[in-house]
Amino acid sequence: MATARHRDPRGRGGARVRGRRLRSRLRSADLSRSTQADRQLGSGGRAPERYGPAIGKLYLVATPIGNLEDVSLRALRILQEVHMVACEDTRHTQILLREHEIRAKHLTSYTEFNHRRKAPELVGQMDRGWDVALVTDAGTPGLSDPGEQLVAAAIAAGHEVVPVPGPAAAIAALVASGLPTREFTFVGFPEKKSGARRRELTELLGAGRTLVIYESPFRVGDLLADLAAVAPDARVAVAREMTKLHEEIVRGSASDLAAHYASERPKGEITVVVAPAKNAGEQVREEREPGSER
Repeated sequence: MATARHRDPRGRGGARVRGRRLRSRLRSADLSRSTQADRQLGSGGRAPERYGPAIGKLYLVATPIGNLEDVSLRALRILQEVHMVACEDTRHTQILLREHEIRAKHLTSYTEFNHRRKAPELVGQMDRGWDVALVTDAGTPGLSDPGEQLVAAAIAAGHEVVPVPGPAAAIAALVASGLPTREFTFVGFPEKKSGARRRELTELLGAGRTLVIYESPFRVGDLLADLAAVAPDARVAVAREMTKLHEEIVRGSASDLAAHYASERPKGEITVVVAPAKNAGEQVREEREPGSER
């Protein structure tokens, strides 16, 4: 079970991959396979055919959080085929498109600061039959960011919303943390003030689920200090620069990591994974056969 709140996808940079080779693969095998798959899915796997004017779709395209090799063939195909790409930063998205020799017809900015104005414009483009891809600088769009508002607007206007899954820093950090993953809460960015943050952490940990938190490197020390104050024995993993050259995961108790980061401010993108201190009930659950409760 997962719940979600707040904002911000992750990461930049990464290894290069040959665009020409991938582009040639897209031209042949991937395009033919996708068309064949659509035929096999039939009416149950696609939106019903509409009569009258064409109506566009909104594609939510996940992009790499650091390593450029993590982009999927399907994501590249969609970016190549759509009429418009809505970006968190058009300059950053151009790096990915040029790497794979994709010539997008239209790039437009869609950010936290202009989304109220841009969402109706993008829905208008879909109304005229254009397919629109939404991307962030890194990760999965619509996950605790302004893409949420565009998705709601597109659905309200009758457009199909198509997720194109891929990298997400929250999931990468969670599965590599070594902490329980059966139930977790995605928090996004926590409260900025210490008192409110301590109350928030106390409430969230009281539910007994693992927490996945995004935090600025400038505030991660304060976050851990507050966590140590309300739950000193909580188990913590601080994941930094996931999928990048300097990827690092530091694990320990809340009190230990609070002491560690009190004098050392980490650099880069930070995801903090927190689980309540291990208790007898959890020990029993861990001893059961994996998947036995599914």
